[in-house]
Amino acid sequence: MADVETYRKRLERIEEILSELSEYSEKGAIIIVEGKRDVLSLKRLGIEGNFELATQHSLFNFSERIAQLGSEVIILTDWDRRGDILAIKLSGYFQSFGLKPELEIRNKLRFISQKEIKDVESLYSYVSKLRMKTGSRSNKGFK
Repeated sequence: MADVETYRKRLERIEEILSELSEYSEKGAIIIVEGKRDVLSLKRLGIEGNFELATQHSLFNFSERIAQLGSEVIILTDWDRRGDILAIKLSGYFQSFGLKPELEIRNKLRFISQKEIKDVESLYSYVSKLRMKTGSRSNKGFK
């Protein structure tokens, strides 16, 4: 059982990562997620932006279309087996179109929340739980 200080550090770290994500999205980056619930979770965390669902298209065609937009791309698939496979495939396709997708945010979220949650959809409730456990009132707008 983790103590309050551990939860506080974890919450701080997640909020730093979300702030980084927010900065990318404000610069016009495209955030690639798996489903509508992922988008909802991120929006509830104050991340506004250009979201694209990777699971509704042929990955090759999807990657080609996104690459043609010329924007920075953040792959934020879940950190379960299916999400890992999707991230690897998308990354490969984007690189074949000359685009280097940002995967570090996904990797950081995966590392900090490992064993607790495994998907983007659960991020909002996880952050809310950490805020409750630490008595933090921080909410939205990760400036």
